[in-house]
Amino acid sequence: MKIISFAAGITKPSLLLVHPEMPILNTGNSKLNAVLNLWLPCNRERRIRLITKFQYSVVDRTFTSSSKCSSTSKSDSGRLSLRRGGSSSLYSRPSLTEMKKDKIANRAMVYEFLRGIGIVPDELDGLELPVTVEFLRRYPQVLHASVVVDLTPVVKYLQGMDIKPVDVPRVLERYPEVLGFKLEGTMSTSVAYLVGIGVSRREIGGVLTRYPEILGMRVGRVIKPFVEYLESLGIPRLAIARLIEQRPHILGFSLKEKVKPNVESLEEFNVRKTSLPYIIAQYPEIIGIDLKPKLLTQQSLLNSVLDMDTEDFGRVVEKMPQVVSLTSAPMVKHVDFLKECGFSLQQMRKMVVGCPQLLALNIDIMKLSFDFFEKEMKRPLDDLVTFPAFFTYGLESTVKPRHKMVAKKGLKCSLAWMLNCSDEKFEQRMEYDTIDLEEMETEQSFDMNSLMEPQIDDESASDYDYSDDDSE
Repeated sequence: MKIISFAAGITKPSLLLVHPEMPILNTGNSKLNAVLNLWLPCNRERRIRLITKFQYSVVDRTFTSSSKCSSTSKSDSGRLSLRRGGSSSLYSRPSLTEMKKDKIANRAMVYEFLRGIGIVPDELDGLELPVTVEFLRRYPQVLHASVVVDLTPVVKYLQGMDIKPVDVPRVLERYPEVLGFKLEGTMSTSVAYLVGIGVSRREIGGVLTRYPEILGMRVGRVIKPFVEYLESLGIPRLAIARLIEQRPHILGFSLKEKVKPNVESLEEFNVRKTSLPYIIAQYPEIIGIDLKPKLLTQQSLLNSVLDMDTEDFGRVVEKMPQVVSLTSAPMVKHVDFLKECGFSLQQMRKMVVGCPQLLALNIDIMKLSFDFFEKEMKRPLDDLVTFPAFFTYGLESTVKPRHKMVAKKGLKCSLAWMLNCSDEKFEQRMEYDTIDLEEMETEQSFDMNSLMEPQIDDESASDYDYSDDDSE
């Protein structure tokens, strides 16, 4: 899980939200029988007999060949149990030395297997290839590829894209099909297009490491239509580039099956079209998830606990699109907390519509903030109804010191005037004898410009060329 900050409508929020990373590929136990489909040039029957004897276990990382290797398998399983520590040390992990030995042993077994079917694997030593049976099962074509002609250029190309050598095996394990691509085809054109729209060259390595599937995406059929559609919604191209740098997996969202239907669902649930670019910029995953059922669930929940109508629900989604992914129990718990504080149903609804983050904040911190508000600040509850974002500011870092300075100055001000400004601006205000109402800062929406800060590159994007008619 990754923790991110959310800052919609707040100058200095302290809200933390959690959203899931894209799932990694999981593989279960599998057999190497898929290699039977390979055409082998000679001694085909003998090699097939060897292949059918091999089984691969992802859990034990051992190979068994009929009854001869049964003792070896048991021994390996025993060592694995010891590394896990048995019942006395359940959570212990193998040391780096043991892991290195396992890696060497695993490679040796793979090489033995390759030699058994007539493949000389020694020439693979110079490449950062993920030499595992699972990799060979998923991409058996590598067994017939030329190291010099086919493999080496691709690996060097990946390293040239600033993919770290240690990450090359991970990239190939996740997307082994890249070994079959031509350098002058889809790989180069997709990278060139991304750089052309503003993706920083310094970020290309990280982008491809996290989502190497981009290397197989055609510009004219996949990437360009995706970018142009987001542009048509009002998201600037440079902002799209920043989103791709941060979350490259969004390029894998199907435009026809996910992105466009999800945008239609948002509008169906009273999200204004003018708010769509800000929603997607804040929470790009919203265009790639199974959205409509989530919208139905959250709208029903907020209607049941806050008597919230469809229009207000649309405003909540606009201000905090992550609300579609919140679970119901914590949301209800936050509403119950507000009720315990003495707010009426109408007041709670107004507060949540004005600051949806109230449904996701750390409730223990909210209690501390409310206690300080009630006992030290001694303000009426209506002040919190007017400015519910009070709960999103750090109690020790912002609320307490600013309240102390305002009280010492003898000023009578709103919570918004005191909190919704930068530290520099607040210090300037403390020089005033009276409060200038014209300086009251209105509630701010998500700042799209925050996504478009200039990236300083040491090489120009003009070094790349791309064509919509890319081909393998």
